[in-house]
Amino acid sequence: MAKTKVMDFDKALELFEPVIGLEVHVELNTTTKMFSSAPNAFGSDPNTNLTPVCLGLPGSLPVVNEQAVRYSISLGLALGCEIAEVSGFARKNYFYPDMSKNYQISQYDDPIAFDGSVEIELESGRVVHVPIERAHMEEDAGKLNHIGGSTGRIQGAEYSLVDYNRAGVPLVEIVTRPVFGGEADTPEIAAAYVATIRELVIALGISDARMERGNLRCDANVSLRPRGNEGAGMSVLGTRTETKNVNSLRSVEKAVRFEIQRQAQILAGGGTITQETRHWHEDTGETSPGRPKSDADDYRYFPEPDLAPMMPSRELVEELRAGLPEHPTVRRRRLREEWGFSALEFRDVVNAGLLDTIAATVAAEVPPQTARKWWTGEIARLANERSTAPADLITPAQVASVVELVDAGALNDKLARQVIQGIIAGEGTAQEIVEARGLAIVSDDGALIEAVDAALAEQPDVLAKIRDGKVQAAGAVIGAVMKAMRGQADAARVRELVLERAGV
Repeated sequence: MAKTKVMDFDKALELFEPVIGLEVHVELNTTTKMFSSAPNAFGSDPNTNLTPVCLGLPGSLPVVNEQAVRYSISLGLALGCEIAEVSGFARKNYFYPDMSKNYQISQYDDPIAFDGSVEIELESGRVVHVPIERAHMEEDAGKLNHIGGSTGRIQGAEYSLVDYNRAGVPLVEIVTRPVFGGEADTPEIAAAYVATIRELVIALGISDARMERGNLRCDANVSLRPRGNEGAGMSVLGTRTETKNVNSLRSVEKAVRFEIQRQAQILAGGGTITQETRHWHEDTGETSPGRPKSDADDYRYFPEPDLAPMMPSRELVEELRAGLPEHPTVRRRRLREEWGFSALEFRDVVNAGLLDTIAATVAAEVPPQTARKWWTGEIARLANERSTAPADLITPAQVASVVELVDAGALNDKLARQVIQGIIAGEGTAQEIVEARGLAIVSDDGALIEAVDAALAEQPDVLAKIRDGKVQAAGAVIGAVMKAMRGQADAARVRELVLERAGV
């Protein structure tokens, strides 16, 4: 496939103002689905978490999940939204193969939450307030598994299989109003907003927010308008495209940047933008056409006849408001200051989804920089090899137990990596693995002196250099001792003994 022609990003910004709108879908971690008693569980065998309601079979009737309503109200409050005194469900009619009943129960005219704002902070320190139009409840669709091809996506697949397990999972869709004035920061604003939503729902305890699992997904709307219309607001907007289901923060930023460059190239050449959905391709860093984008009228919304309107009491709303956690932006500022991370270090932690994991590790009395080193280093490497999340491999408490042994002098970093691998392999606790593998650092000076003397005897030329004042030459001897001790020696103590035995 030929590479898409795009305009230089800076040149695109000279000619056009980018405008974005973001739709974030958050799957709620309730025990059961939105309108049925079917389990809401990830990873089950295909088409096993189903009831007649999930499939829309004749005679089946939906029942609203009370916990999902409470979660949705909490999220709306955390987004700074007004909570509707009366809200209701509607049928959104369409045919997709992943919704067997050919409609989705959603909210249209009467969302549970509306008119909010989310504050985000960029790496530069710039603070942006993203306006929220609405947050509405709905049920998720099923999942298509594309078979054949090299990417697992529909492009190039030989056929697709439908798994209805996800059909009916409780979902909240958060819709922003158009975001103006982002300029060169627009791609970063999109990613930072999604990161803030992810932190928010995790802090609320309402979603696992695992983007790689689809627990949290972003649809990014992008349009451009010619310069000179910056103050026109909603009266002058370009034709938008909607890049669907982008599943990582880095991809959100890249997809928005690419669409700005792609649309600018088309418009500058006298072309027009097609209102459509688009697919993001991580491997090529490009988007491709999906389907023509429908407007609300095309879905033929009408009130859901099997569900009564919801009227949450003011007492319930205030009870949930009182339980809101610290706002993610405020929390980030506090943690970055407390931990002493650089802007780059903190950004990497946030982008990796490790903020809460590292916070839990620090709470287990591990120094912040040490916690960051292990989670973004060795553990992240092992997780990448296994195509899973770092927190799925090992717990903060287990990491703290390894660090405790390092601080006590029982392990060095090389040995600690082996212990972490052992914990992940299920070999037991850190102490049990040290004992079973014989990994403890040798602290017996007698054994260390014997190894140092042997290494000095094997390298008389290095010994002479050390005695001549070239202390840096001791590195060769230290390396030989560490190798002889299988890495189970304190390098600092070995250095002391090398200089001592050399008579320096």
